[in-house]
Amino acid sequence: MGCRKLIAIDPPLDTVTTVEVFSTDALATSAMAGVYTLMANGNGNFPQPTSGFSMGLTTILGGLSSDELFLSSGNSGNQMYLYNTNRISALNSGASTTLWTSAYKIIYGSNSVIEGIAASTAPALHNNVRTELTAQAKFVRAFCYFYLTNFFGDVPMVLTVDFNKTRNLRRMPQQEVYQQIIKDLIDAQAALPPDYSAGQGERVIPNKWAATLLLARAYLYIGDYINAAAQATAVISHTALFGLETDLNRVFLIDSREAVWQLKQTNESSAVKNATTEGYGFNLPSPYSLTNQLLSGFDAEDQRKLAWVGSSVISGSTRNYPHKYKIGSKNGEAYQPPLEYYMILRLAEAYLIRAEATANGALGGIATAISDLNIIRNRADLDDLNEDLSQQQVIAAVAKEKQIEFFSEWGHRWFDLKRTGKAGAVLSAIPLKQPWPGNYQLLYPIPVAEIIIDPFLTQNPDY
Repeated sequence: MGCRKLIAIDPPLDTVTTVEVFSTDALATSAMAGVYTLMANGNGNFPQPTSGFSMGLTTILGGLSSDELFLSSGNSGNQMYLYNTNRISALNSGASTTLWTSAYKIIYGSNSVIEGIAASTAPALHNNVRTELTAQAKFVRAFCYFYLTNFFGDVPMVLTVDFNKTRNLRRMPQQEVYQQIIKDLIDAQAALPPDYSAGQGERVIPNKWAATLLLARAYLYIGDYINAAAQATAVISHTALFGLETDLNRVFLIDSREAVWQLKQTNESSAVKNATTEGYGFNLPSPYSLTNQLLSGFDAEDQRKLAWVGSSVISGSTRNYPHKYKIGSKNGEAYQPPLEYYMILRLAEAYLIRAEATANGALGGIATAISDLNIIRNRADLDDLNEDLSQQQVIAAVAKEKQIEFFSEWGHRWFDLKRTGKAGAVLSAIPLKQPWPGNYQLLYPIPVAEIIIDPFLTQNPDY
């Protein structure tokens, strides 16, 4: 009895214990809301885009590593210059280390919700809330792992908060990472509601359709074109909620019908104000400019260039920069309701996923692929593609439309170049990246600090 009393330590007075957090619907919902807050705003009230993978860092690193962005200052002393020239090393990769650690922090939060709900016996935590919050957490976990595996390749699969089970994890092959991603998304899809009631009408809490669209993307990335097309079609067909905005300037607004999932940022930062992190990071003043490689890909009549590319003359030279988000630090207003939310998933991707999948043999074939491409092109005031294009021409047209439609969004271009095997050839021809150091740079190095802590972790080749 004496020994038992010694180890029966009361919880600290200033700490909310796990049992208390998951004792009611409201407290459990607040715990999951904390995960979304971490994704959108990090740990402080100055949510810079380089502070976390889901705050703009994915877009910046993906853009610099690919052929979308360059540092307009040309400052070789800026660490981001190493990503721009594809010359990062294991000992000089602070930005990608931030990407890794921020993603795993969010995974930890998601696992905490999943395990906390499972362990709770509180009658005030009702079954419908348990089911929905668990599904949200699984969706977020899958989302994080999608980006981790596309940046780093094989990664540790952490599915618990138990340190004894996670401290010596090995890297899981990417194929198995995708299996877990798909499993989590199927679970989430089955349990999440088909509306946006959880966000009171705002599209800031993932629902069934967010899980469906991310599932379509995951299937596409593993080459399961039949399932990719089927999931994309399910989203496209839900016209009661979704439709392409005919006005390109409306795509990234908070009430965009194109939005499938957005993150709601804080409006209490005196620096960022009510802007999104990317709006703050890309609108002037900003060190990032769009490359000639990207700009030359726009057709002359393409309205996306007019709507989504900003231009300014600085010191006698013209600078072009991403301008999908119109609100930045100069025109933002602290403590005022945001006009834009941070776009994570949007309907246009469903059309392009289905176009690629059907071009590669999914039901509908080349005709469906061309039709989907024309829907995206017509919105940009471009003419229809010829109906007699070959399969390879259609696949090339998909790649171009995706490059233009999703430039400076969530690393789409970087991932597409890598998964289609075109990255080495495309990037090695860019003057800034010559001499090309080697295709090993297509995966970022595993953070050295993580390898020191976990001796079972191995480094990516050639680092």
